[in-house]
Amino acid sequence: MQAIRSQSRLENQVSRELWRRGFRFRKNDKTLFGNPDISIKKYKIVIFIDSCFWHGCEDHGNRPKSNQDYWDKKLARNRARDIEVTDYYKKNNWHIKRMWEHEIKMDFEKAVDELAVFIQRSKRKETLS
Repeated sequence: MQAIRSQSRLENQVSRELWRRGFRFRKNDKTLFGNPDISIKKYKIVIFIDSCFWHGCEDHGNRPKSNQDYWDKKLARNRARDIEVTDYYKKNNWHIKRMWEHEIKMDFEKAVDELAVFIQRSKRKETLS
């Protein structure tokens, strides 16, 4: 478990592309609840890129064959934590976006475009408030 990195190669590719497009943000901000992958506190924006395995994707998440009780509990707790984190940010009027790993892998440009539009809309909403 200690070999698992907090940032995946995919998260780094997405953040690099968003940075290249002019967006400024923090990665894995430990001061925010749930350590969002990308955050912009000024505009109350958080983005989570959920791994199909660790977050239990119904389509692509696979269940390990050994030690199944452990993994069932672990993955169920991860899904429950995702719900807690999402509820927290919604209750506190943050703009939250969750994106599955497979969405990014299927069409990287489309996924980054979607995140860029989300950030731009969220910024506009915050400045109008």
